Amino acid sequence: MRLSSLLGHVQELLTLIFDAHRRRTNHARVPPADAIIDSFFRARKYLGSQDRRFIAETTYGTLRHLKRCEYVVLMSISRPSIPQGDRALLLPIAYLLHIERRPPQDFMGLNSQIRAKDLRQDLPELLRRLSVFTLPVANGPIERLALEYSFPEWIVHRLLHEFESAEVERLLESLNEPAPLQLRVNTLKATAEECKTRLASEGIAAVRTQYSPIGLQLPKRINVFTHASFREGFFEVQDEGSQLLPLLIDPKPTDKILDACAGAGGKTLEFAALMRNRGEILATDVRAFRLQELKKRAKRAGVSNVRIQWVDDLHELREKYQAYFDVVFVDAPCSGLGTLRRNPGMKWSVSERSIDELAEKQKSILEAAWPLVKPGGRLVYATCTFLTEENESVVAAFLKDHAPFQLVDCSALMSRLNLETVHGGPFVKLFPHVHGTDGFFCAIMRRGKA
Repeated sequence: MRLSSLLGHVQELLTLIFDAHRRRTNHARVPPADAIIDSFFRARKYLGSQDRRFIAETTYGTLRHLKRCEYVVLMSISRPSIPQGDRALLLPIAYLLHIERRPPQDFMGLNSQIRAKDLRQDLPELLRRLSVFTLPVANGPIERLALEYSFPEWIVHRLLHEFESAEVERLLESLNEPAPLQLRVNTLKATAEECKTRLASEGIAAVRTQYSPIGLQLPKRINVFTHASFREGFFEVQDEGSQLLPLLIDPKPTDKILDACAGAGGKTLEFAALMRNRGEILATDVRAFRLQELKKRAKRAGVSNVRIQWVDDLHELREKYQAYFDVVFVDAPCSGLGTLRRNPGMKWSVSERSIDELAEKQKSILEAAWPLVKPGGRLVYATCTFLTEENESVVAAFLKDHAPFQLVDCSALMSRLNLETVHGGPFVKLFPHVHGTDGFFCAIMRRGKA
């Protein structure tokens, strides 16, 4: 397919993503870009694999570098704003020219796709400016890092309060890199080596992950969902960092576990495999459609020790499950900033106000969850973000008001998996620039025996 046609698809896709953000209300959740992209491709089955790859990579790349691309375009045109109809086309062109360094001559046939007459007439000069543009000297580290790595200034400001400038730069850079394709082997059906061999028989090369003993990484991105090994439940697609949290919790086959915010159940199924399909796991969530996906995945994985229950509020479980569970796992709803490698559009859907609202929601979930932990049991709080307001501050507020719970020092657990502890203290903290995983936070709190 010609570049002009491919960019037309990118333009259409970015328009859908931008429109989703514009339509957002204060309490509505913006669909992640990957969900919009998947839906886009399902409706356009005529696109070949190479075309899909270019469209997806260009869309993700534009979203990763959106702030910088918008700045570069605005500084390269002789008008104060980008016409809305042309924005979704000029931004990916800026990404390909300014970030990917494609030659300007590749884009000379795009005149007819630009609506604004002045931009259409000045296209050759605009392409030249985009290709040679250099960022100006910024007024301070916040402005420089925000523009160079395309992050909202408020996120950069908060990170600079926690880390040295050089480390913030490494973190932002790592969050702009595409995440690797990683699999969690379903040990109910195969060992990691057996699964690796099975994948090789299907023509899929895989290597072992650095930290997770049940993880595999694919050097080449492919659609694994079409392969028999996936349909037969040998693995799930899951980031290595996500795999590590259940491994650190190390559930026993006799345990009773509540996965309180189970979602589609990636960690739920890992708990089941680690417990060898024994014990008892109750998976709950407020989103019924996510639990329906968990049912399908559990059947494919051969999991039999998970019960699934939709709840509108965790308080509904108190009468039946007061002080019942050995482990209550709260994988709390959060800003998701640790997963920006996979969902770069999330940078622009999270606000300072939403962080404050999320922190209050996280505290309320812990308040509803703790009575379900039996004496001597563990309450585990996890997020996929690195902001203190959603992590340490939430845990500190909970411990202040709940004396029976004591924080468990996780440094020994980290060492068991040869994980480097960075700024973690007693917590589990994973970073893409250090561990190569998505960003995760985890605190383990043990309830005293009365």
